[in-house]
Amino acid sequence: MTHETEVSAARLEDGTLVVRLDGSWVLESGIPSADPVIRQISTPPFPARIAFDTSGLADWDSSLLAFEREVGEAAKASGVEVDTSGLPPGARRLIDLAAAVAERADARRSARRDRPLARLGRGALSFFGTTRGLIEFIGLTCLSVLRLPLGRARVRGRDFWLFVQEAGADALPIVSLISFLIGVILAFIGALQLRQFGAIVWTANIVAIGMVRYLGPMMTAIIMAGRTGASYAAQLGTMTANEEVDALRTLGISPIDFLVLPRTLALVLMMPLLALYSDFVGMLGGAVIGTLAFGIGTQEYITQTQNMLTMKDFLSGLNMAASYGVLIAIAGCFQGMSSGRSASAVGEATTKAVVMGIVLIVIATAFWTVLYDILGI
Repeated sequence: MTHETEVSAARLEDGTLVVRLDGSWVLESGIPSADPVIRQISTPPFPARIAFDTSGLADWDSSLLAFEREVGEAAKASGVEVDTSGLPPGARRLIDLAAAVAERADARRSARRDRPLARLGRGALSFFGTTRGLIEFIGLTCLSVLRLPLGRARVRGRDFWLFVQEAGADALPIVSLISFLIGVILAFIGALQLRQFGAIVWTANIVAIGMVRYLGPMMTAIIMAGRTGASYAAQLGTMTANEEVDALRTLGISPIDFLVLPRTLALVLMMPLLALYSDFVGMLGGAVIGTLAFGIGTQEYITQTQNMLTMKDFLSGLNMAASYGVLIAIAGCFQGMSSGRSASAVGEATTKAVVMGIVLIVIATAFWTVLYDILGI
C-alpha cells in the first residue's frame, strides 16, 4: 500500500463515477485538489451516481471530510447522487452527524454590508432592550437593599469586607497617583493664566474648589469604573459562563442578594472616602507646584485654601461620589450578569461595563451640576 496521497476517478459501464483515494490523507502530506473530479461531475454527460473506493487509503483526518464535502456540493448542484458507503466508518459517522444538525440561518455572516437603516434599527432595538434590562436590574437591586434590614437578604459578611478592601485600600495607589497629577496639572494651568493678572495666589482657590466639588469625585469615579467596575463585570461574567449563577438559583439563593448587593454596598461605602482622599492628594499636588514652581508661600497657599472651602463644598462632592459608586456598581454587575457563556462574551461585558459606567458618570455630573446651580449650593 502506497502512502503517497493520490486521487483518481473512473466511470463504470452503468454510469457510476468511482473516486479512488489512495495514500495518507492528512493535512501534513498535502491534499490533492478536488477540481479534476468536480469537472467530471459538472460536465455532461453527468454520471448516474458517485461512489468512493478507499481500499488503498492509509491514515486520514479532516482533510478527507473536506474533500468529500467539495465533491458532494458539486454533485448536489448537478443533481447526482453520492454514495458514501465506500468511505471509512468513522468518516461516515462524522458526515451523518454533520448532516443531522441543520446549519443555523445566521451561522455565516453575509459578505454584503447591511443597509444604514437596518443598522440603525438594530442599534435602536439593542439600546431599548439594554435600557429595559438595566431598569429591571436596578429594581431588583433596590428590592434586595430593602430586604437587607429585614434580614431576608443572604449576604456573607466576609465577602462584603473583602469587596470593601478591594474597592478601598487596594485602590489607594492608583487614586493617589492620578489625583496628585490632576492637582499638579490644574495648578500649573491656573497659575499660568492668573500670573498675567498678578493674581497667582488664587491658584490655591482654583485647585481647592475644582478638586473638592468636581474633579476629585469624578476622576476617582472614572478610575473605579475602569478598575472595580470592570472587575465586577469580569467576575460575574465568568460565573455566568461557568453556570455558577444558575447553580445559585437552583439552590434557592438570589444572585442579586448574594453577588450584587455586597459589591454595591462596598463601592457605595468606599467611594466617598476615596473621593475625600483624592481631594487632599490633589490639593497637595497643587500646593507642590504653587510653592515650588511659582513661588507662592506655603502658609499663604494654605490660608487661601482654607478661606475658599466650606463644609458645603465637601458634602456636595461626597454626595456626588456616593452616587457615582451606585452607578459604577450597577453598570459592572448588570453587564456581568447579562454576559454570554463564552470567553469573548465575558470580554465584551467587561468593555461594556467600563463604557456604561463612564457614560453614567458624565450624565450624573451634568445632573448634579445643574441641580446645585438651581439650589444655589
